[in-house]
Amino acid sequence: MKKRSVWKGILSAALLACAGIYIWTQGASGEQIKEFTAFFDVPGNTLDTKNKIRDRIAELTGYRCQEIWLVGQTADEAIASYIANGEYPDFISGDVTLYEAGALIPIDEYWEAYPNIRTYMSDEAWNRLRQEDGHIYWIPQFGIVRDQAPEVLHEGEAFWIQTRVLKWAGYPKISTVEQYFALLEDYMAANPCMESGEENIAFTILCDDWRYFCLENPPQFLDGYPNDGSCIVDTETMTVKDYNITATAKQYFEILNREYHNGLVDPESFTQSYDEYLEKLASGRVLGMVDQWWQFSYDVGDFLERLSGQGCNYVPLPVTIREGIENQWHVKRGDDFSVAEGIAITRDCSDVEGAMQFMNDLLSEEVMKLRFWGIEGEDYNVDENGVFYRTEEQRAKARDGEYQASQFCYYSYFPRLEGMSGDGLNTFQPEYQKGEFFAGLPEDVRECLEAYGCKSYVDMLGSNDKPGPWYPMYSHSDMLTRQTEAGRAWKEMNAVKHRYLPQVIMTEDFEKMWEQYMTEYRACLPELFFEEMQRELERRIKTAED
Repeated sequence: MKKRSVWKGILSAALLACAGIYIWTQGASGEQIKEFTAFFDVPGNTLDTKNKIRDRIAELTGYRCQEIWLVGQTADEAIASYIANGEYPDFISGDVTLYEAGALIPIDEYWEAYPNIRTYMSDEAWNRLRQEDGHIYWIPQFGIVRDQAPEVLHEGEAFWIQTRVLKWAGYPKISTVEQYFALLEDYMAANPCMESGEENIAFTILCDDWRYFCLENPPQFLDGYPNDGSCIVDTETMTVKDYNITATAKQYFEILNREYHNGLVDPESFTQSYDEYLEKLASGRVLGMVDQWWQFSYDVGDFLERLSGQGCNYVPLPVTIREGIENQWHVKRGDDFSVAEGIAITRDCSDVEGAMQFMNDLLSEEVMKLRFWGIEGEDYNVDENGVFYRTEEQRAKARDGEYQASQFCYYSYFPRLEGMSGDGLNTFQPEYQKGEFFAGLPEDVRECLEAYGCKSYVDMLGSNDKPGPWYPMYSHSDMLTRQTEAGRAWKEMNAVKHRYLPQVIMTEDFEKMWEQYMTEYRACLPELFFEEMQRELERRIKTAED
């Protein structure tokens, strides 16, 4: 079967009914392969039935997993459906809601027999995941770093812009949000359409479901703070502050209001789905947006590559609210994982030991290479010094959607060790390999980086050390539920922002709407939330000192 368009590459809703069922198949060597099911509360890509690396991993481990991705629901709705139905797949995106529903098994009761899982994190890190009963129910899949990977790829949030815009303007220095929008406005005036005749879109905003952070959280970055997600931490006073009510927040949304009425902000921003957003980006029409790299690049990169001659690929800019602010868009990779969620094994899994063994094997060196580099000689080569590299043909294949669907199996929402491979020579994934990163860039991006004297996305932004042992604070706020005053305030604050910020941007009377928004926001009692975050900040600092 052929892979469908990447933003439509998700399994049918009928697969959601597949819960806790084990399917035995035969591998090429004749041994039986056990198949697990896993539901992840995000959209994902469908692999071909005969996916080469998934089959290779199955031959090595004895296990295969049918990955079920989010479709037709929000993440909360999908999880609520499972809880209401009372039946679960073998693996699931675990969080406190499923824990409170009694849907998950404690993995720490099993892990001593699975060294790759047990040593995946330090005891201190594991203890951050313990629930009220003292057990651990999920494993973070991302942010667990072995050694330190080269700082070339910026996976996080940024103001992104197409290279054609910068090239047209002579690669100017852009360091403030006003300069960013002024450039978009000038380019749109001179270039309203693409070469195809399709109209350009100056700036779009992703607001769909939990992804609305692209709309609401830029003020923290514009003031020079890193991504603590739900708050900012003043490192001089060691106090938690609310970025939603700062002068910068008001100024930023007033700029968006102005640009909306100037025709620069996509009027479909507040109603478009994630799929529709990706489709726009993949068309090459969108000049700029705020987003996290991982949220768009893997889905639209192959399409933009075909338009690289027109300069439709994106680079990040170190934008702040005014000149002189040192930005912290990029923080060096480290163990910045979220304790709020991860992959969990459900109570309906009839072979917990097998499920643990599968995850243990996915963390082995051999399988990690297969997951992220592919098959040696087909997807990458090894030079005389043991360094991995790809030919241009291999890079082209790796970007091709149909080849990915038939060849690669990342098991992307299962645990992985980021940073360096065990050999100390290679990064866990090609994107982070210094030579491979630059060689694999589209021509328009290489030209743009060179024009700015840069060799990577990180060079465009600058790099920052982790600000402190508390970072990131969102790993605590993501754990809060309506069972506490702070959690209720947090949920209400988010609901108000989701409801009011589009109105703030579209209104004809910004001052009136902003005051109405602030009144509703203050009614949520945000002080209860920030008092809780202050306690957590102090707890994390004390724990680190002890």
